Amino acid sequence: MNTLPQLSTQKSITALVSALAFVTTSFASANDSWPTWRGTSLTGVVEGAKPPVNWSETENVKWKTEIPGSGLATPVIWKNQIFLVTAISKGVATSPAPTQVNKDQRPAGGPSQRGPGGGGGFNREEILKRFDKDGDGQLNDGERKAMRASFGGSGGGQTERRAGVGRPNRGGSRGGGHSTPQQEHEFNVMAIDRSSGEVLWSRTSSSQTPHEGHHATNGFASASPVTDGEHLWVSFGSRGVYCYSLDGVKVWETDLGDIRSRMGFGEAVQPALAGNHLLLTWDQEDQSYIVALDKGTGEEVWRKERDERTSWTTPVIVEVDGMQQAIIAGSNKTRAYNPENGDIIWEASGLTSNVIPTPVIGKGIVYVASGYQGRAVQAIKLSSKGDVSGTDNIIWSASHSAPYVASPLLSKNRLYMNKGNDAYFTCFNASTGEVLYQDESLEGIRGVYASPIAANGHIYIAGKEGATVVIKDSDTFEIVSVNTLDDPIDASPVIVGDQMFIRGHTHLYCLSNES
Repeated sequence: MNTLPQLSTQKSITALVSALAFVTTSFASANDSWPTWRGTSLTGVVEGAKPPVNWSETENVKWKTEIPGSGLATPVIWKNQIFLVTAISKGVATSPAPTQVNKDQRPAGGPSQRGPGGGGGFNREEILKRFDKDGDGQLNDGERKAMRASFGGSGGGQTERRAGVGRPNRGGSRGGGHSTPQQEHEFNVMAIDRSSGEVLWSRTSSSQTPHEGHHATNGFASASPVTDGEHLWVSFGSRGVYCYSLDGVKVWETDLGDIRSRMGFGEAVQPALAGNHLLLTWDQEDQSYIVALDKGTGEEVWRKERDERTSWTTPVIVEVDGMQQAIIAGSNKTRAYNPENGDIIWEASGLTSNVIPTPVIGKGIVYVASGYQGRAVQAIKLSSKGDVSGTDNIIWSASHSAPYVASPLLSKNRLYMNKGNDAYFTCFNASTGEVLYQDESLEGIRGVYASPIAANGHIYIAGKEGATVVIKDSDTFEIVSVNTLDDPIDASPVIVGDQMFIRGHTHLYCLSNES
């Protein structure tokens, strides 16, 4: 399927123009705002911006603000306000809140059996030490099978058919994540002045003890908010979905019940705006679904079940031939939904499990990737209809170099991505799938969870330990600079105007050449 896409047809041109019109009219200018997870362009690219390419703790830092608690979510920005979420441990030993199960998603299985991670006394470190044979910090299917066999089959949950999906009910914290939390947390939303770094307001959306833990590299505040310039929508997943005015007044809140994540890895239910609807993907070990809420009231508009296990990907909204599509990557299938009613427009199989990267869109094509238990990259026509698995609607595909956590970057017909969670970078020709360079070493950084962004001919890749590598946006690999801050980085950088904002584990930085 490595064939050139037919992008010269009138239909493709119309689709591209419609998509561009939707993006540019739905959000503010890239020069003054970053309203959603991957920015105004939904690709991580900012046109016309000139952020710095060199910085340190003592160079080009306009301001630095300490952020309480912990959170891995990328901030969003509307003009002079920066919005972010955080979870603050109150240090009070409590029992978890009773599991809240929505009546329409009540799981079929009973309580979990005692065993590893399921209340039987084993913590994550013990499980990994005994069964993580490849040393990647998590259990693959073979390692989980060995774990269950060692415990006589316990810990896997009761095998039940649920809502038409025949697979075990594997909800809860079983071997991969931290044990059930014993401390109450405040789930907070903050607004910060973009000019000065001062905290404008902070609101506690909820205060409770989470019902399950999270992977060592996840947290309780991992989903970015979204704004349209009038309201801010925030998802804390099992802790609720909230709408605020931009001055911090709560407009509505709703509770969709508890998520049961795979291996207790935790949550990242990121909201997406589609017209008057707020879309949330609720992929989990109990019945997965996508739900549309009325953005003004929080009332449920529609809900569609999904044949998926836990994922952490975000819907991408694009207009094609006058109709919006909400595209969601998944382990079983990537699907495009009609945001008005939840009907599936097209779908395609081909990704691996534990899907996290957000799709990117350009020139009538959506690019999807996954990098756990194998690697997969696909370029799919947005004009597809029905099930297009294995057809020419998949323009090209690759089985190498795909990211596990970070999302791909599409810039100037080049598709960039890092391999797994490692500091190796690959560039494809976005039209043909030709490899321009592969697995080049990002010297100066190691692990990568943050997604790359682009501006002014440069690509920025932030590493987990606090260093960011800047390379040329080019067919050839060339490192421009390596810049280190004294703060680990998991959230993706954000660019507005000529400023870059980096959220570390403890501080939010504003970087500017004017500093």
